[in-house]
Amino acid sequence: MSHQYAGKVVVAPMVRVCTLPFRLLTIDYGTDLVYTEETIDYKMLRSIKRYNDVLGTVDFIDKSDGTVFFRTCEKERHKVIFQMGTNDAQRALKVGKMVEPHVAGLDINMGCPKQFSLKGGMGSALLTQPEKIKSILSGLVQGLSIPVTCKIRILDSLPETLELCQMIEQCGVAAIGVHGRTRKERPRHRNHNDVIREIAKVLTIPVIANGGSRDISRYEDIARFQQDTGAASVMIARAAMWNCSVLRPEGCLPIDTVIERYLRYCIEYDNPFTYSKYAVQNMLRELQVTPRGKAFLETQTLQEISILWGLEDYFKIQLAKQNEGRKLLNFEMKQGKTAMPPSADHVKIVEREDDGQKFVEMPVQFVRGNFNNADLPKMILNTYVFRNQLKGPSYTHVVVDKFFCASVVVDGVSYNSTLRAMTMGSACLPATHKPFCGRLDWWAARWFPLKSKVKELELRPLLESG
Repeated sequence: MSHQYAGKVVVAPMVRVCTLPFRLLTIDYGTDLVYTEETIDYKMLRSIKRYNDVLGTVDFIDKSDGTVFFRTCEKERHKVIFQMGTNDAQRALKVGKMVEPHVAGLDINMGCPKQFSLKGGMGSALLTQPEKIKSILSGLVQGLSIPVTCKIRILDSLPETLELCQMIEQCGVAAIGVHGRTRKERPRHRNHNDVIREIAKVLTIPVIANGGSRDISRYEDIARFQQDTGAASVMIARAAMWNCSVLRPEGCLPIDTVIERYLRYCIEYDNPFTYSKYAVQNMLRELQVTPRGKAFLETQTLQEISILWGLEDYFKIQLAKQNEGRKLLNFEMKQGKTAMPPSADHVKIVEREDDGQKFVEMPVQFVRGNFNNADLPKMILNTYVFRNQLKGPSYTHVVVDKFFCASVVVDGVSYNSTLRAMTMGSACLPATHKPFCGRLDWWAARWFPLKSKVKELELRPLLESG
């Protein structure tokens, strides 16, 4: 039996929660292993890896928009399990080779019941494709030096479930994570601990029991869940998301203490604002109706959240350190050295003309939390247009298959992002174009000084911050 996965308390993969700050916090509180949020193989394959000397991390960056979607560091090296979404053995192995030097293990998601995964033939869609499971898992086991596991949901009958698990064991995996619900069942349904117990009886590899969060509110409940399922280890999802100090044998800490410590990691490792806010919101739960909870819901930057938990000075100190580090690196993209935001030097910009209309296109993404209220792209663009007496800006958009693409026209030139975003319903598509105006303002404000070589001081912070 694999000692790495036996007798362990494990934090489950959770979308938008299991980023580096949260993973490090769970390690502080005693988790043995912690999974990343699921990353799709295609996204990993179109990424570039950078060693970030400013933060002391390894960053995987989406080449299409310059965003960091997987960030890791040495502190978690021997505890972090990278979870991948895939339905192809060759792609899976390529991704496995990419992350192999940086993680303790690789897990394949075979349990996600969401439509996104199912339509892509991933997640629980794999449960009815045994040959594809064999191909993916066997290829990874044979091709990687790190342990390979998978996380599944149970099938509709016990015999089918046992047959599936035995087949997976024969692929050579180090362990199997089992969520005790079918893919049609949700958290409100009872977790089938009895099925997990039967699986644990017939397998020789560690079984990691998952799905018991609603019965886990303190550390002692973890051992009780393990006993009820007969599993070698326990995997916790929502209970850890709500208050990950549940992992402490000494007992849970006040949620404000947990949030403050989490925010320190978010600041230290430059965690995206949207992910940070999402995680804190799930920690607050019913406390969102308190005065501080209501103020939190109105925040639009990580700095604003930090102020609510008394971390304004810490934020400023860390920001100054990070800015100083970036100055020492001269804001350069050094091959294999540091991760920086996209610039005209390494992102494809297309200029074209159609029926007398000039177009400029570039893949850009606007993240509201990356900007202070005083330096929003819309404000910078309007200032630039006013000072240079240009015509515009004006916005238009089209909707295709629930995705919108938009453009902003400034001084007769149409600026477009090649990235597409999902519509938020007809209510979000008025004349103001709130869902996408930020992205296009960001684009136009970035492009003008690059194209015209105008060295406007008010534009420089935008260029440097990305």
